[in-house]
Amino acid sequence: MEAYALLGGPTDLWPVNIKEILKDARKTNNLIVGVDRGSLYLEELGITPDVALGDFDSLKKADLAEIESNVKDIRYSNPVKDLTDSELMLHTVFDDYQIDNLNILGATGGRIDHFLINLLMLLDPSLRQFAEQVSIMDKQNEIVFFNPGRHVIKKVSEYPYIGFAALTAIKDFNILGARYELHHYSGDYPRVFSSNEFLPNTSQFEINFEKGMLAAIYSKDVNRFHNL
Repeated sequence: MEAYALLGGPTDLWPVNIKEILKDARKTNNLIVGVDRGSLYLEELGITPDVALGDFDSLKKADLAEIESNVKDIRYSNPVKDLTDSELMLHTVFDDYQIDNLNILGATGGRIDHFLINLLMLLDPSLRQFAEQVSIMDKQNEIVFFNPGRHVIKKVSEYPYIGFAALTAIKDFNILGARYELHHYSGDYPRVFSSNEFLPNTSQFEINFEKGMLAAIYSKDVNRFHNL
C-alpha cells in the first residue's frame, strides 16, 4: 500500500494535478494523511483523510471540529515536542500502517526552516531505513532519497533535469552513463551536483556510493523566460 501525505505548505506550489493524484489514491485504497493544516486542505479538496495528525496550531477551532467529526484516526502531538508533525507522520505511516511507499505533498515553499525539516528528517537514525520509500513532490520538482549502494536512476518524462544533493558527508560517489559523469567523489560536507540530464535515447543511468545519503531531485522549469 502507498500513502499520500498533504502538509500545510503554500498551495501555489502544489503539483498542478494534485486533485487527480489524491482522487486516484482514494480510488485505489491507498492511505491518505493530512498533516496539521493539510488535513483542512484535504477536506476543502473533497477528500476526507484516513489519518489526521499534528498539533493543529494552524487551524481555527471550527475547522478542527470539522476534522474531528470526519476523520477516524486522529493523532494529536504536543506543541512542545521533540518530534515535528512531519516526523510524527513518518513514524505513523511506516510503524503503524506499514505502508510500502510514501508520497509527500505540500512540503516545500513558505518557511525555510519547515522545508529543511522535511528535507533532512530522513537522516534521523530511526527513520533512515525508510529513505528509499519516500518522495517529496511539488509543482516543478520530485525528490527521492538513496542510502549507500548501487542505484538505477530512471527517467521521468516530465522532468528534463536531475540533480543530486549529498545531505551528509559522502564517500566514493559515482554517476555513470548520464550527460555529466562523476567519478570517485568523496567530501566531508553537504554538496549539490545540479542540472544533470539523461543522454539522448536513454531512459536510465547508474549512481553508486559507499557512505552517506543522497537526494535525487528531478526538476523542470516553470515560466523560465518570463518578464516582470
